[in-house]
Amino acid sequence: MAYVIAEPCIGTKDTACVDACPVDCIHPRKDEADFGESTMLYIDPVECIDCGACVPVCPVSAIFALDDLPEKWREYAQINAAHFGR
Repeated sequence: MAYVIAEPCIGTKDTACVDACPVDCIHPRKDEADFGESTMLYIDPVECIDCGACVPVCPVSAIFALDDLPEKWREYAQINAAHFGR
């Protein structure tokens, strides 16, 4: 079960989660070319090790375990996966 970044991240893109992630599965980072044009950050569902380190550092509470993802944001599981071509 991977973690998912949902709608509250749109327009925020706070990278505290990127810094907290031990496996570098949250993108784009500030130094990546697509950071400026991206509306939010994404978690790679394959690379995510389900540690949850990203959850408490998110200032807008946008990160959820897949099983805890609110129904209204269910499509964000696919949105995150699609960003990585999964």
